[in-house]
Amino acid sequence: MKLKRTSLLVLLLLLLALVLVACGGDDTAEPAANENTDTTTTEDTDATTEEADCASDEVFCVGLVTDVGEIDDKSFNQSAWEGAQRAEAELGAQIDFIETKDAKDYATNIGLFAENGYDVIVTVGFALGEATAEAAGQYPDINFIGVDQFQAWQFDEDTSNDIANLAGLIFPEDRAGFLAGALAAMLSDSGTVAAVLGTDLVPPVVAFKEGYENGARYINADINLISTYHPGGLDVAFTDPEWGASTAKQAIDQGADVVFGAGGKTGNGALIEVAGNEGVFCIGVDSDQWETVPEARPCLVSSAMKLITPGVFDLIKASNDGSFPAGNFFGGTGLAPFHDFDAEIAQDIKDRLAEIDAGLADGSIETGYNPGG
Repeated sequence: MKLKRTSLLVLLLLLLALVLVACGGDDTAEPAANENTDTTTTEDTDATTEEADCASDEVFCVGLVTDVGEIDDKSFNQSAWEGAQRAEAELGAQIDFIETKDAKDYATNIGLFAENGYDVIVTVGFALGEATAEAAGQYPDINFIGVDQFQAWQFDEDTSNDIANLAGLIFPEDRAGFLAGALAAMLSDSGTVAAVLGTDLVPPVVAFKEGYENGARYINADINLISTYHPGGLDVAFTDPEWGASTAKQAIDQGADVVFGAGGKTGNGALIEVAGNEGVFCIGVDSDQWETVPEARPCLVSSAMKLITPGVFDLIKASNDGSFPAGNFFGGTGLAPFHDFDAEIAQDIKDRLAEIDAGLADGSIETGYNPGG
């Protein structure tokens, strides 16, 4: 009888061991069904979306898609992102961004935000214009902001082409460039000024360049101008600081004592190169680059600004308020403060710049830039 009880006890212990093995902790167990593992990425894309939140009517979501430049380019993309960050701070928006690594991913990247229920999608740069317009047609309940994307349909007699949920945030870059050129000419002792530029495939870059040259000629009709576009395409023209630096050096070697850098990281490379040359001024672009490119401060007298941050914020706010405009929305431009150089800029130069700015505003001074020319 004792043997039978022992055998039974052994059997029970074996059964218990089997149960423990079956139910025991497994270090490689699958995550719980509600565990948040939603990090949406594609090859050549950096992205993170919050699908559950942005699909809710109570949450206002803003997604931003860059061109091939990074979000912290210290220029164009960064200024647009700061507009979204302002919407986060002032409107309580949930914000996120996608850095495009390859132009073929424009539509895919926009679609990542659209499919996840975002309310506003900001696309940054001229090159995204076509993909943005197509997405706006596909997702009529989402408002799209195309930075530097001129909406030609607004001036088309065939109003059937209207895209009610797409606003192009554009700027009179020629005016900002004109002021920068006038400043450059008034600061130059050598009579030679230069511009290191992104590609001429992007109309705003051409507008900056034409405005800069004509502003310099407005001050000195005989000034020598050295303006150089990056020879590459959209995929590299704004992300090549080495080329920007070497081009700026060539201009300095040819006598330029003021250099305008207008081309994202390419232009930043030019500014930083100039900073290592005593007696040469540099002028930044898009934002106040005193704040974003501190390495250039030894030469950075000002920047030809496109007021991208407030422009992006104003359009996001309009969407949130239910008053989103269609067509072209014109942002402001101007020169950044002189910062550490303020005491070096003579009052007559400041007064002349103020006169030119007023003339540009009232139309009594023209920049000479012809977009169709």
